[in-house]
Amino acid sequence: MKQQIKTYFWLLAANLFISTFTFGGGYIVVPMVRRFFVVKKNYFTEEDLVNMAAIAQATPGAIAINLSALAGYQVAGIAGAVISCIAAVIPPLVILTLISAFYQLFVSNAVIAAVLKGMEAGVAALMVDFITDMCTLILKKKSIFLTAMIPVSFFANFVCGINVAWILIVCSFLCMLQVILKKGK
Repeated sequence: MKQQIKTYFWLLAANLFISTFTFGGGYIVVPMVRRFFVVKKNYFTEEDLVNMAAIAQATPGAIAINLSALAGYQVAGIAGAVISCIAAVIPPLVILTLISAFYQLFVSNAVIAAVLKGMEAGVAALMVDFITDMCTLILKKKSIFLTAMIPVSFFANFVCGINVAWILIVCSFLCMLQVILKKGK
């Protein structure tokens, strides 16, 4: 029981920290979850994290909240999911409440504008880190099909200007088709 309470407090603290210091939402949270849950505590593997991130994106709601819930559930069941969700919601709620209350001060402050610009660079670095981790996992599978999807998707979006949603739909369909074909063999 004492270990369980300790785990709950750790989940609360970890998710409060992650939610407080990750700006940009979505996949920006993944490298922080990786550092806390995979690297430091070894609660699950990197492949589990990538799978959870995919599920978090596919389910309705904010990816950061969904991923927190999945990570919390993996660690401590339903109670872990509830604690993680609450901890993930508190920092943005407090921050947005403060910003709303003092909006006129924030909107005209050059220092705050500069800080927010600096955060954009940090968000970009975290996204590159996550993409690198995802590509590494794909390359480890040694699948020519999955490996080819990386540059083809990049080319389709950045060179041809195809919307990311269409690329995701086509890639998902192709992956499902590959699974069906492999099961048929």
